[in-house]
Amino acid sequence: MSRLQKTTRCLENNHFERSLKRIQQDVLRMGTLVEQSFRMSHQCLFEREIDAAKKIIYLDKRIDRYYRQIELDCATMMTLQSPVAQDLRLLSALMQLVRDLERIGDYAQDLTEMAVKLIKYPPHSCLSEIRMMSEHAQLMLATSLVALADLDARIGKSIQQLDDTVDIAYESLYEQLAYQRNFPGVVEPILLLGLIIRHLERMADHATNIGQRVAYIVTGEIK
Repeated sequence: MSRLQKTTRCLENNHFERSLKRIQQDVLRMGTLVEQSFRMSHQCLFEREIDAAKKIIYLDKRIDRYYRQIELDCATMMTLQSPVAQDLRLLSALMQLVRDLERIGDYAQDLTEMAVKLIKYPPHSCLSEIRMMSEHAQLMLATSLVALADLDARIGKSIQQLDDTVDIAYESLYEQLAYQRNFPGVVEPILLLGLIIRHLERMADHATNIGQRVAYIVTGEIK
């Protein structure tokens, strides 16, 4: 190989590494926005901060822009750069991972819309339990992003255990809401609370997926 060929290959490798690092940074930035969105939905639901419902719309647009750009960047690198197996694994996992983040952002926006509808009703007795469920799901998302930032497979795998707590809370709350007797007034708040706990359960599932994808990036092993 000539010196020119070596230089060209070195430049190509440096460009690839910079592009890959930029994508990883964009994923983390997107994750930060999703965390903010989740936190705002929590404030809207449990602290009745209605302004959060307006702010979250702007956040969701930014999340969607990151999602589309990251998918495009990953697909372009996979098609044009001919990455080695390890880098290909990283890019494919990141493409799936940002879908999980985007879905969490969508669910957060849905939660604020349901929270606004709940404002006109008295707080339900199970709201404190739902609040704990939301806090636990937020912890799972934060933990999954730490795993991603550090590429820590151990932390990524540990999120599955945290998910069990959310699943148990969901089953308990569903039983309370589905079989509540002699509920005064209209049924809308019960329906909304049922949707809210389902959204929180799905958000926790997506956080678990992120942790599993981080473990795959590091180890190459599928659960």
